[in-house]
Amino acid sequence: MNALRRLRSWEGLLFAILVSIVGASITLSPYYFGVNNLVNLFQLSIEKIIVVLPMTLLIINGEIDLSVASVMGLAACLVGFLFQAGAPMPLAILGAICAGALAGLVNGLWVAYGGLPSLVVTLAGLIGYHGITRILVENKAIRGFPPWFEAIGQQPFVGPLTFSILIFGLLFAVTAAMLHLAGFGRIVTVMGNGLEVARYSGVRVKRYKVMLFVLTSTVAALAGVLYAARLGSVRGDMAVGFELDIITIVL
Repeated sequence: MNALRRLRSWEGLLFAILVSIVGASITLSPYYFGVNNLVNLFQLSIEKIIVVLPMTLLIINGEIDLSVASVMGLAACLVGFLFQAGAPMPLAILGAICAGALAGLVNGLWVAYGGLPSLVVTLAGLIGYHGITRILVENKAIRGFPPWFEAIGQQPFVGPLTFSILIFGLLFAVTAAMLHLAGFGRIVTVMGNGLEVARYSGVRVKRYKVMLFVLTSTVAALAGVLYAARLGSVRGDMAVGFELDIITIVL
């Protein structure tokens, strides 16, 4: 009865549609379910999928971050800007990830301590961080990165798996453990179901909200760096519109 009830739910409908699409794709092309094709399809969206992991925790918590794509673009372009300015590539990568963490901190403070809706705060962040990116690189493209950096996003490391896919696998395991096996996941879920209940239970809800926003933007910055490595160049319009894809994948 429980299985039948689940099949009649919204999730059951989505599952049935997914099975139908996959079945039709396998019928139309014998290469669709091949390992190389699946890895290739996965690789084309790997940066978005990486950001999905912390965004899932944030949405379960009852918040949303529309600025993740702008943070990805900002981090990618900041790597190029710093490298072009003469900074060593490792330092440029570290600076880009720290910038992402700072963006998340700004978002989290406004939401948790300023009392503003996350939709409004992160929509402003989407515009603001994209504006900073435009200021950094204007309309030009930056390329000429070290070969080892481009290899991170382009060359397989284990079989057909690239470094980005390996990072996703590691982050997926950590996120799953946090959500299902650790107290952190239970706190995130309780806050999403009832913020006042969590507050009166002694949970420091403001601190946890800030932590989630910082985590989401930091991972988004890491994904932006990997995106720059895969493309081998950066532009001011990088990752524009990715936030809708990311939120759709979460749902």
